[in-house]
Amino acid sequence: MKVKIAVKVAVILFGIGLMIFGAVSGELSEIARKATKVCLECIGIG
Repeated sequence: MKVKIAVKVAVILFGIGLMIFGAVSGELSEIARKATKVCLECIGIG
């Protein structure tokens, strides 16, 4: 049971680490730009 909890915590921490790495490397603005483009296309403006 403790192993399952440890694996879950490790996966969550790994995911958080990857998100922080992406934000620091400048990917955050790229993702926001793409998301905005998709939203505008979806409602018919873009």
